[in-house]
Amino acid sequence: MPRLAARMSRAKPSAIMLIAEKAKQLKAAGRDIISFSIGVPNFLPGPHVYQAARDALEKDSGQYGSNRGPDGLLDAFLKHLEEGGLTGYQRSNLATGIGAKHMLYNLGEALLDAGDVIVFPVPYWTTYLDLAEILDAKARMLPCPSGQNYKLTPEQLDAALPGAKVFLFNNPSNPTGMVYTKEEIAALADVLVRHPDVWVICDDIYNRMVFDGVGYHNFVNARPELRDRVIHVDSISKTYGMPGWRVGFIAGPESVANAVVTLNSNHITNVPEVVNAAARAALEGPQDVPVEKNAEFSARRDQVYDALTAIPGVICPRPQGAFYAFPNISCAFGKSHNGIKINNDVDFCSVLLEAKGLACVPGSAFGDPLALRISYTCPAEQLAPGMQRFQEFFAELK
Repeated sequence: MPRLAARMSRAKPSAIMLIAEKAKQLKAAGRDIISFSIGVPNFLPGPHVYQAARDALEKDSGQYGSNRGPDGLLDAFLKHLEEGGLTGYQRSNLATGIGAKHMLYNLGEALLDAGDVIVFPVPYWTTYLDLAEILDAKARMLPCPSGQNYKLTPEQLDAALPGAKVFLFNNPSNPTGMVYTKEEIAALADVLVRHPDVWVICDDIYNRMVFDGVGYHNFVNARPELRDRVIHVDSISKTYGMPGWRVGFIAGPESVANAVVTLNSNHITNVPEVVNAAARAALEGPQDVPVEKNAEFSARRDQVYDALTAIPGVICPRPQGAFYAFPNISCAFGKSHNGIKINNDVDFCSVLLEAKGLACVPGSAFGDPLALRISYTCPAEQLAPGMQRFQEFFAELK
């Protein structure tokens, strides 16, 4: 029998989706399940988005679209960038694709040869390591534990960049919810300037979900000379409650954007025109829904953070963006729940799901086996009961 390509031995299914599927199976079996596992915003965009899609259907030509994206959508994204403080880009600096994950994969193919080194902090979004392994790149991972607030230091970055091809940076962070301050971004940017042969990919998809007045800051504004090496990745998934619509963007050097367009021409041809119309409406239309949801997520963050820090032994740096908390729960290791011993984060999440019907993702899926990720985007009425179950679970450990 013919064999699969060797790269498939390095490809793994999403650990997050595996947890979500198990929770779904238990719920189908009649269990009362609350899921803190999937990072979906759990709200819908405004009615103008759906109207734009309906209008596009009425005018559908049935033809192929642009590999880069239609001009109207590109212009809407340029305005979106400018509102976030990123100016000076043109359509030629942009490309669209099937979600941010697709854009990251295209960038990996465009920038990384087999054996090249890609650097990123730990904890990381699961796809980062998967991407490196599929492309046969070497991942150089920089541990950023809870003791340093899950943030990368300039010293770590400076030591890691020699010999690297790509630095991949996520701010606000999935899975930790941490946000880098303007000063922290400037300090990292100073390091990047000293390493001119490194591409910088900024995964910015949570840039509109920032709390406490910290603001979103980026390397290009801190050090404009980095513009020729920095690629910004964004999407409509989180900000606009549209993960299933699958629209992602990049903004960066023209050569990189053109490379992604070329890959699009071979991978997807184009994002469907109806979807493009909805994405444009989300970017250009009323912003009341994302503004309201950002305030709601900030309040939910407070609720989750207060519940976590009330548990003796649990360490959780205060998240200031996205919709995640990433508590260090290693104080539970070596203890038992109803006679079942918990040796690690996977045990913890498995026993928690079985005992309390509460689904969380083990931190090892993100490179940190001392923690777990809580996504607090569940239905509002489930958040308080879910956190109560979490506290009860700890109280019952022996």
